[in-house]
Amino acid sequence: MSESISIFKKLRRNKPGMIALCVIFITILLAIFAYPLSPDNTPLANNMTVELSAQKAGYRQTFLLIPKQRVPEPTNIFKAFFQGKPSPYSFLPVNNFFVKADTLYARHHVDNGIEDTLKYPVLAFNVPSGTTNVTDWIRENRVISRHYLLGTDRYGRDILSRLLIGTRVSLTVGFVSVLLSLSIGFFLGSMAGWHGGWIDNLVMYLINILWSIPTLLLVFAITLSIGKGFWEIFIAIGLTSWVSAARLIRGQVMQLKEMDFVVAAKALGLKDSRIIFRHILPNIAGPLMVIAAANFATAILIEAGLSFLGVGVQPPTPSWGLMIKEHYNFLIAGQPLPAIIPGLAIMVLVLAFNLLGNALRDAIDVRN
Repeated sequence: MSESISIFKKLRRNKPGMIALCVIFITILLAIFAYPLSPDNTPLANNMTVELSAQKAGYRQTFLLIPKQRVPEPTNIFKAFFQGKPSPYSFLPVNNFFVKADTLYARHHVDNGIEDTLKYPVLAFNVPSGTTNVTDWIRENRVISRHYLLGTDRYGRDILSRLLIGTRVSLTVGFVSVLLSLSIGFFLGSMAGWHGGWIDNLVMYLINILWSIPTLLLVFAITLSIGKGFWEIFIAIGLTSWVSAARLIRGQVMQLKEMDFVVAAKALGLKDSRIIFRHILPNIAGPLMVIAAANFATAILIEAGLSFLGVGVQPPTPSWGLMIKEHYNFLIAGQPLPAIIPGLAIMVLVLAFNLLGNALRDAIDVRN
């Protein structure tokens, strides 16, 4: 306990590490509250308005809400919080509208400086019977204004909403890959370091083979074997990132098993599994935390790269790498933000995990 407090005190003195920790904490909060914070809280923030394609940051637009003929099923609060809530309306961008007799005439916004007129029966807006001023009722209940803080993408979707929900993909791939890599790495590394002999030779042979294969090629092979999808890509990345963890753990176990407290535990007749989990694992927790932070950052980069190449997370799921792929050609078309914003998000989050890993390494080092 006192050792943990000492490590935390050292970590607090490392300003880059604390800033990185704050960035990661804020990112986790944004991922948890992604849908409540998103201007577009529909599932996957996939509400397309093609008339608003590639609008600049700060763009505002008025919408006429047209009730859908097929109303979505009611969504409970828990499901809406984690998966979004389907909208019962179609969003029609308008510049203005007026009601004449039983018909609503909408000045449909087609593009900047271009509009046409669309007609809708007033009954389609579910106006309560006995309403004296239909125009005012529709304006109050069926008209909204949206502010696109970061602009829109090529499909007219809100970039801010896609960015927030894409945070979940990056954090999930990091968490799943770290969980898999540390589990596999600890098992194989501890077995190789503890038993030695042919087990050690076999594990090191496997490590050397996998280390010689480029990571992206290995992930490609696994992805093509198990399929492309949300969870498949996370598993593929996790199955390829255990090698460095296994090699580190093997070396640590080989060193610790010669220590007096481990020799004493053997003399007392304790089982190998108990010695590894109760006596060796706590002593290598520090290096494991460092390698976990590094693997987290690496997994985020690999997922972004795979999504950019089209073999990662599939549309319409928002992924930062996929957002760059869909808009990288905007860089030469005078609209760089749709590609630059997710790229900056990847850079900041990866940098934060790398800085945190360096800070943990310095805090755990007994020489400091």
